[in-house]
Amino acid sequence: MNNILKSWKEPALLLSSIGISSIGDFIYLVAINIIVYQLTGSAAAVAGLWIIGPLTNIVTKFWTGSFIDYRSKRKVLIITYITRAILIFFIPLAPNMVVIYAILVLLSVAKSFFTPSSMTYVTLVVPQEKRKRFNSIQSFASSGAFIIGPSIGGTLILMTSIEITLWLNAIFFLVSAALLFFLPEKENIRNQEIPSLTISQVVQDFKVVQTFMSKHTYVSFIYLAFILVMIFSFAMDTQEVVFTQQVVGLSELDYSLLISITGIGSVIGAFVLTVLSNRLSLRYMIVVGITMMTIGYVIYALSWSFFSIVVGFVILGFFNVFLNAGITTFYQNNIPVEIMGRVTSIFQLIQSTVQVLFILAIGFIADSFSLRVTIVTLAIIMLLSAIVFSILVWKPDKKDFYKEENTMRNVSGE
Repeated sequence: MNNILKSWKEPALLLSSIGISSIGDFIYLVAINIIVYQLTGSAAAVAGLWIIGPLTNIVTKFWTGSFIDYRSKRKVLIITYITRAILIFFIPLAPNMVVIYAILVLLSVAKSFFTPSSMTYVTLVVPQEKRKRFNSIQSFASSGAFIIGPSIGGTLILMTSIEITLWLNAIFFLVSAALLFFLPEKENIRNQEIPSLTISQVVQDFKVVQTFMSKHTYVSFIYLAFILVMIFSFAMDTQEVVFTQQVVGLSELDYSLLISITGIGSVIGAFVLTVLSNRLSLRYMIVVGITMMTIGYVIYALSWSFFSIVVGFVILGFFNVFLNAGITTFYQNNIPVEIMGRVTSIFQLIQSTVQVLFILAIGFIADSFSLRVTIVTLAIIMLLSAIVFSILVWKPDKKDFYKEENTMRNVSGE
């Protein structure tokens, strides 16, 4: 029993750090949407928050992987958390929207370092045989944050003010950083081993990623296909408020209740997954997760009432956690940790580029055709893509890629 507790001590601390920062993310999301709308009175200014992240990723992801892979992931995460805390603290002190948007861009830059560093550090800290369980629990924590974060944010705003809420929000990221001080360094990196971040170094690292992708075509294709399928959900999410209120006819209260119910569905799904994770194979989690999630989106797209949208959202929320935990574990088990930062950054660069194009395209298509037709078309294409994706995942000759014991492939070949 003591050995089990010791083996889970480091993953538990890391999970706590990520979980607390997730709550902070959702508090920040509620507060920043309100403060931007109060200052501008413009729905377009609020919608602009959707595009800051992808645009920043396009600029930064060319070189963040090169920076991360040669440095301590733990230190990068700590600096990222502290930087985000400081920037959030200064938002209420900003004199105008120009300064606020500048701070939001800097926050997006910090977040662009966080995701590749976090993915890699989790892989370093959590042994391969524990990753599926860890990612399942993390899904539960993230789903819980989806419920708890906005609730805490809304309560703090009502009891205090948006300014005080943001200042308190900064503390969440400082606590997350403090927890990482209790975790060990997992890498032996000396200053003389760190190359300078030059254009030639970035180009060389691009070639390393290109070589990996060409030699590991199945792993690369599966993850890129996953990104493509999820782009459809992102595109539909950007039109969610307009669709539910203008097309289906829900009120703002109905929409708020809908989001809460969806979060509850995610929490229940994550709890079920946490309990059953050791009994479910990675392939089952991925295939069932992506198929049922897309069915949820189809039900949502065809909805005509509050109840029908609830059914769709509960299904997609419940099974989304299965998909995310499964695909994350697959990724961690098949990407060598020594190049994971660079590979993750390049994948996110591709994802962000496609997201921006989709946002622009969906806005144009929705204006040219009815929003109902647009959302239904996206949902059906997403479902067909998910079916093709599931067939590729379930191919019998690819089952070794979904093993959970230590079968990590090296960089040189599959």
